[in-house]
Amino acid sequence: MAIIQGMCKNCGSLIMFDDRDDICECVFCHCSFPSKEAVEILGNPEGRTFPNEKYEAVEGASKHNATRVFSTESLEKEIARENLRKASSEENRKNEFEVQAKDVKAPKKLLIGIITGVVLIIGITLAISFPMYTNRTALRSEITASIDSVFDGVASVDTTSDETGEFYNGFSVFGQTCQYMNAVTDESLTEEDARTIFDNYCALRAEKTANGTADAYNGVITKIYCAGGYYTVTGAEGNVNIVFTEDSEAEG
Repeated sequence: MAIIQGMCKNCGSLIMFDDRDDICECVFCHCSFPSKEAVEILGNPEGRTFPNEKYEAVEGASKHNATRVFSTESLEKEIARENLRKASSEENRKNEFEVQAKDVKAPKKLLIGIITGVVLIIGITLAISFPMYTNRTALRSEITASIDSVFDGVASVDTTSDETGEFYNGFSVFGQTCQYMNAVTDESLTEEDARTIFDNYCALRAEKTANGTADAYNGVITKIYCAGGYYTVTGAEGNVNIVFTEDSEAEG
């Protein structure tokens, strides 16, 4: 035997009855009707109206317990509360497995270790890069101070600088080891002139390098802009390569 819940079709009361009863009776209004219908009404009471007609108690009929009386308004509120409760319960179960930022807390020792590591990396980077920067700056200053010797007797190049003394009007020297040099002149130059300027610059650079160089030409690239185009002169493993690019080729 099992107890089944249903709803009275007359007054809307919640009733309970034996699953073996084909007919159920409401203990409030004494309305008797099929048990199956009571179960269906409870399962889907939406839009249903309850007439609240008067019925006389039937002698000898089975009596069934009732828990509470539902009006149409209270029933709608109860259904709404139940739906809200189910939705809240489902959301809580969903969030139970979600990891939020507040749930992730790094141990204090780990945070200290990370900060220490970052500071150490920055310190190492500065320790490496700062000497390289100062060496490059010092070498560039020494080369630019004697740059006139590179162009003497070969080409007229403006070796004056701006007010800061950082940028020169007719040439530039750059690269970690000052391996690049560009120069500008209005004169027409031959391939031999370009080679002479390249040789002079390599010799000056080798002279100013603190530890000297086994191959003064290795890795050095100079671009010499002149009337009609520019020369690109490169050196590697004792070999010198000279290429002239005409202005029309450069524009194309």
